[in-house]
Order: sequence, then C-alpha cells, then structure tokens
Amino acid sequence: MLNRAVASAVSPVSSSSSSSLALLRNSKPFFSVKNLSGFRSSSFSGGFIRRIGHKPIQMTSPNLTPRAMATQQLENADQLIDSVETFIFDCDGVIWKGDKLIEGVPETLDMLRAKGKRLVFVTNNSTKSRKQYGKKFETLGLNVNEEEIFASSFAAAAYLQSINFPKDKKVYVIGEEGILKELELAGFQYLGGPDDGKRQIELKPGFLMDHEHDVGAVVVGFDRYFNYYKIQYGTLCIRENPGCLFIATNRDAVTHLTDAQEWAGGGSMVGALVGSTQREPLVVGKPSTFMMDYLADKFGIQKSQICMVGDRLDTDILFGQNGGCKTLLVLSGVTSISMLESPENKIQPDFYTSKISDFLSPKAATV
Repeated sequence: MLNRAVASAVSPVSSSSSSSLALLRNSKPFFSVKNLSGFRSSSFSGGFIRRIGHKPIQMTSPNLTPRAMATQQLENADQLIDSVETFIFDCDGVIWKGDKLIEGVPETLDMLRAKGKRLVFVTNNSTKSRKQYGKKFETLGLNVNEEEIFASSFAAAAYLQSINFPKDKKVYVIGEEGILKELELAGFQYLGGPDDGKRQIELKPGFLMDHEHDVGAVVVGFDRYFNYYKIQYGTLCIRENPGCLFIATNRDAVTHLTDAQEWAGGGSMVGALVGSTQREPLVVGKPSTFMMDYLADKFGIQKSQICMVGDRLDTDILFGQNGGCKTLLVLSGVTSISMLESPENKIQPDFYTSKISDFLSPKAATV
C-alpha cells in the first residue's frame, strides 16, 4: 500500500503545474503533512525527493503540457510489443463499451500474456471498486485479477492514505458505490454517496442548510444520483470547513454508459463544484501522474518500458506522456481520426490504430 506520496503527483487537468502550486499555497490545511512542503518550496520546479513505501524516489513537478510530435500509424505491431514490458490499458472504449466487449479483446490479451507482457487496466470510472471491476471482467469472459485493476475510486482512497489524511476526519462523497467501498477498505469515515441522491432541500424563508464540520475532504466522481443537495453540501464543506480538500476522481467530459452513445461524464459533476466554490480540485485519475507513479512503484516498472493504450487524447494519452511512457491511441472509443488530425489538437500519441486487436497481426490494419 502506498504509504507516502506527495500531493505534487496530482494536478488538475485544466491547470498547469504552476497553477497547482498557487492553489496549494493559498490553502490552509487543517492538518500538517510534511510531504506537502514540496509544493510550497522553490524546489518544486526543480524536482525533489518523495517516498513511496520505504523507497525514496526522485520526482519532478508534473507536466500537463501536451507535447508536439508526429504521430505514426501503427504498422509493425510486433516491433512495439517487443519494445516494452508492460501495457496499461484504459477500459471504456478500449476493452469494452458499456457492457459490450470490443471485438478481438480476449485473443489480444491472451497473446500479450503469452509473450510475457504485464497487463494493467486503469479506468477513470469511479462507480465501481477494484473488486467490482474484477467481477465485470469475469462476466465479460476476461481473466483479470484484482491486483491488475486500478480505478479512480481506488486512487482517491490511495491519495488520502498517501497524505496521512486524519482518520478522525470524514470524507463527503459525491459519487457512487465504488468510492465508498474503497474508502471503507482504506479505513476512512465517509458520508454522502448514492443515499444523498434521495435528499431534497425545502427552500423557504430563513432556511439554513447545516453540514458536518469534521468533513476534511470532498471527493467528487461520476454520479448518476447527482442533485442540488449534494452540490450545496459539498460547497459548504469546501468553503466553510478550514483546510477541506477538494478531490476529483477525474474530469472526463463524456463516458460510455451504453455502447449506443456518449453520456455526460464525471467532469460535469466536478464542474458544478468548481463553479460554486471557485476552487480547482486535485485530480487523482488520468492524466494526473499519481496513478502512474503508484503503478511504477508497485510493480517495479521502468516507465520507459510501459506503453499506455487508450481512446482519449486528454486523459489516456496525456497520462502516458506525463509518465514518460510510449503511447498508443485506439480509435474504438471517443477519439476519431478527424479529431486526431485536427489542427486544434495538440496532443499527439506515438502511434495510433483502429483497435487493440490490431496487435494480432504483425502488420497492423490500415485505419
């Protein structure tokens, strides 16, 4: 388990590292965390030492600036496969859409395992815990164990552990069961979640909404039970509880609830709290470097030996680039070839192809 990591491994999607630094400089935590001092020192831009478990790691400030580079269509799949030891796969749009498996996925994963490749599955979808995602993989006929799955619900709990979040403080959750389960496993007190989706506010003269003052963090993820009560409760905690953290599992604009169309993503829920609090969240999911650092340490992976495979430019591909990994964009999900080639797109993966089953042919299919 991650014992100590720095908050600088986590950065909002829409902010540069300098704005993240300014955000934490302006905050006044209710608890003292030595690890956070890196954010407040001039050494932030030049790198500093952080510690994961018992091993010190040299870190630099996160870079969320897309790098400009030429993208190549994947033509020689074997060459890419042989060049790395680990493949990190996004799930929605890469492995499945909604509850429908994408064609060729089982055979592709079996082939990569047969070649001795480590497979890791990372998703920004926080509605399920790692155990629940394990059951989804099993239902779809895929042999994936829990240790290979990293959801943003788990990342939220792991981040709180990494900063030694006080166990006597509570976490208010705007999100679903996955976040609640991971917080419970990590030993944190929480309130909110789906149950608050039934709550209503009776607006009448003189009405004052109360909230618990021992809430030390508000975690916002995708929430199908999102309502005004949750917005107001989370807003009160963030604005009125001294040092209350504002954490987002992700800021994805859209998600795949079904394979028929795109649906509003977790970013819409986060955006509501950004608007009401006038604060930017700490994002623990992709493209933040937090999960990449966690994975690299857990498995002892050299980041140059990782290939990140995803369908989103601003989360998956940027996640891989920020981590110093090779990147492969698949066109089976959110991103189309026209979006990739648009002059307005500044995020260019190393390679692109139609779907991960193109790995099955030494000469990848033409897009």
